[in-house]
Amino acid sequence: MLGTLCRYLRFMGYDTVSASEMAGGNSREDTLLLSRARAEGRILLTMDRDLARRGGDDAVLIEEKNVMDQVRVLARAGLIVPEARFTRCSLCNTLLRPARPAEILRADYAPGRDPNRTFYWCARCRKLYWHGSHSRDLEKRIQEFFLQGSPGLD
Repeated sequence: MLGTLCRYLRFMGYDTVSASEMAGGNSREDTLLLSRARAEGRILLTMDRDLARRGGDDAVLIEEKNVMDQVRVLARAGLIVPEARFTRCSLCNTLLRPARPAEILRADYAPGRDPNRTFYWCARCRKLYWHGSHSRDLEKRIQEFFLQGSPGLD
């Protein structure tokens, strides 16, 4: 339910794990989620009222549907600083590292050579990242929403 929020948190540099990445079909899934969050020192974000209640201080109920409103809730609670950092893979959460020239050359989807562009590599997904229009749009969206007087963020 919170997959987009998970990706946004990763774009902001936060170490996140999505329940969808865990094996499904277990009738004790909620208990396993709470146990894992506590064991790893994580805060469980959920849209499930009962799960949030059971999680107590280790859980946050997310009622908003819009991802930017969800981010605002976390920022208001002091859990995050809404700033794009682009240090993690948005798909698997792995920390990115500077890409090697061979990795850039093998990525047929990479933009043309630009000496001012820095590329990053996810060793797990084998995915190339760079600061382009997508990252600029995300940075702008976060800045506009949070830094220019978003209602109620005081």
